[in-house]
Amino acid sequence: MVRTYSSSEMKIQIKDFNLLEVSSGKKKFLKDFFSDKATVIMFICNHCPYVKHINAELVRLSNDFIPKGISFLAINSNDANKYPEDSPENMKKIHHQLGYPFPYFFDETQDVAKYYGAKCTPEFFIFSGKGNLCYHGQLDDSRPGHKIPVTGSDVRNVLQNILTGININPTYKLSYGCNIKWKT
Repeated sequence: MVRTYSSSEMKIQIKDFNLLEVSSGKKKFLKDFFSDKATVIMFICNHCPYVKHINAELVRLSNDFIPKGISFLAINSNDANKYPEDSPENMKKIHHQLGYPFPYFFDETQDVAKYYGAKCTPEFFIFSGKGNLCYHGQLDDSRPGHKIPVTGSDVRNVLQNILTGININPTYKLSYGCNIKWKT
């Protein structure tokens, strides 16, 4: 496992793509899941220990904020030919086993990861209802093998501020995890 750090890209707007949503087995437009309050786009995968470490918190976090009008979308951009654990079939299994309350998309062409400048899993992007980037980075300070509990504090704080109407200056907080497995 190679530790990879997120990019510091902060000049992006939310963008629509048409991707396979694994629980339904159908291609869907991301915009159909965007919220007029805020949208959280999470680059995750099945095999990465950094993602496995936070999976339960992803479910808790999204269950806390979806009822408040926040949208969550998970995207796996890994090369499934080289990493079969990240195939759409296995993504569907994980989606059901973990009870993800959000759609899980497969970015087969890797165009979505390239557009957003995603480099690692997990990596988070939070957009306002107007599509402006509010946050890019980590879930919280917890990592596998550390004694820091998984709380989702960095993402939670941004979402709470959005919901309470606090003006958000775009914020970047370095994330690291497994590198996205690029096609060659």
